[in-house]
Amino acid sequence: MIDLSIVIPSYNEEDNIEPLYNRLNNVLQSITDKYEIIFVNDGSKDKTVNKIEMLCNVDAKVKLVDFSRNFGHEMANTAGINYASGDAVIIMDADLQDPPEVIKDMYCKYLDGYDLVYAKRSKREKETFIKRATSKLFYRFLRYFSNIEIPFDTGDYRLMSRNVVNEFNRLKEHNRFFRGLTHWIGFKSTCVEFDRLPRNTGKTNYDFAKLVRLAVDAVISFSYKPLKIFNIIGLSIALFSFFNIVYWIVFKITTKRPVEGWTSMIIVILFCSGIIMMQISIIGEYIARTYEEVKNRPLFIVNKTIGINDNNFSIKEKEAESIKKD
Repeated sequence: MIDLSIVIPSYNEEDNIEPLYNRLNNVLQSITDKYEIIFVNDGSKDKTVNKIEMLCNVDAKVKLVDFSRNFGHEMANTAGINYASGDAVIIMDADLQDPPEVIKDMYCKYLDGYDLVYAKRSKREKETFIKRATSKLFYRFLRYFSNIEIPFDTGDYRLMSRNVVNEFNRLKEHNRFFRGLTHWIGFKSTCVEFDRLPRNTGKTNYDFAKLVRLAVDAVISFSYKPLKIFNIIGLSIALFSFFNIVYWIVFKITTKRPVEGWTSMIIVILFCSGIIMMQISIIGEYIARTYEEVKNRPLFIVNKTIGINDNNFSIKEKEAESIKKD
């Protein structure tokens, strides 16, 4: 029986694997001797997988899930949770911006009866003003547009009880927003605060474009509000156009003067065309996601595993494997 599973999605983190392992071991050994560390290699192009394999050879508690290619951070989280067998599962990044020492505080909250314990950033060290500003904008944008209340200044760093893990493994959608799904599941939750550290080495894999894409994915996954907003905009423009038409008809009848204003007409046409294109794009995003879901492809493909027990494999993935073998 495993008390605690640590899931670590890894992409091009070769220089961080060993320092992270050393700090994790010190922390976990002070909590329980029944733990496992699951690294999920998300198609790294450097020597990340080699570093993990070396650790697997010297420590049976270290395990590897190696993807056939890069499937993305959300799928790496999902795979790790699928394979985790602990009563509690913690998701954390490999870059050491999530201090392993916070695990003690999260585990204490878990022992107090909480099913979901998320780490909230109280301070961000050595981050630029633009990075802090875009992060704040992201969470407020998400809070306004989504139907799920996601706490500000939180990432994927969190502890999930076996209750939450079992329900998470039942979710089947391909377009995932991990931190939103864990709050959608429900159960008793709380937070612990920590100071977010700078990366140990290397550069972040999340640039502004990826952050924007993550925000769009999160909103579309959890809300129909964008469609409703554009419905209101469309209705407002239609009403404005109707009253404008009535005004110019009355103006023409009463003054006998020709209606002027070709420039303003062209501007209105272009404006309305832009709104229509935006509406079509939003609808297209929802349709594209529906198309992705109905194809029912596997969420990820595993190249190999090390130290993983088949009993850890989720029911859904077992079914996929049996279909593949048949």
